[in-house]
Amino acid sequence: MLTGLKKGWKSFADRHPAMAQFIIFFMVSNGVTVLQMILMPVFRNVFEMTALVNTSFQIGRIGSNLDGSPYYIFNYGAGTLSMGGGGGLAYFLAVEITMAIAQVINFFLQRNVTFKANNSIFKAAVWYVIAYVIITIGAAALQGLYKAPVYDLFMNRLHLGRSGETMADVITMLINSAVSFWVFFPIFRIIFKNKEA
Repeated sequence: MLTGLKKGWKSFADRHPAMAQFIIFFMVSNGVTVLQMILMPVFRNVFEMTALVNTSFQIGRIGSNLDGSPYYIFNYGAGTLSMGGGGGLAYFLAVEITMAIAQVINFFLQRNVTFKANNSIFKAAVWYVIAYVIITIGAAALQGLYKAPVYDLFMNRLHLGRSGETMADVITMLINSAVSFWVFFPIFRIIFKNKEA
C-alpha cells in the first residue's frame, strides 16, 4: 500500500510540480504551526514567572487607536494579560523566541524537503531573515487590531480566565502563522532554487 502511495504521489508530482510543492509547503507549515502552538504558551508561562512581565515593551508608535490611546507596532504593556496588562517583555520574548525556533526549523525543512534547493544556503538564509523581519513587523502591526479583542473575548466575555488566555494564545499564533503562510510561499519560490530543475 505504501509503495502504491509513493508511486501515486510521484506521478502527481511529475504532472503537477507546483501543486505538489504547495501541498508539501502546506503540510510543513502546518507542522511548524503546531510546534508554535505548543511552544508559545510554555515560553509565556516560564517568562511570566520573571520580572519581565512587569517590563513594558511598547515601540514603533504609528498613530492612535480609535479610543485615542497610542498604537504601537510592538505593544506589550506591563503586567499579565489576566490582570489587564499586555504581557510585557515576557510576552514579547515568548512570541519572538517561539517564532525564531519555528522559522529556523521551517527554513531547513522548506529548503531541503519542499523546494529541494541546492543554491547558496548563505544567500537564501540572508533573504529569509530579511523577509522574516519584514513579515514580523507587519504581523506585529496587524496584531494591534485583533490581539486585545481576541483575549477579551476568551478571557472576559466567555469567562474562561486562564484557559481563555491559552485559547487566545493559540488563535493569535494561528493568525500570525496564516499571515506568514501566504506571504512566505512566493518568497520561498524565489529564494530556494534547484539549479538542476
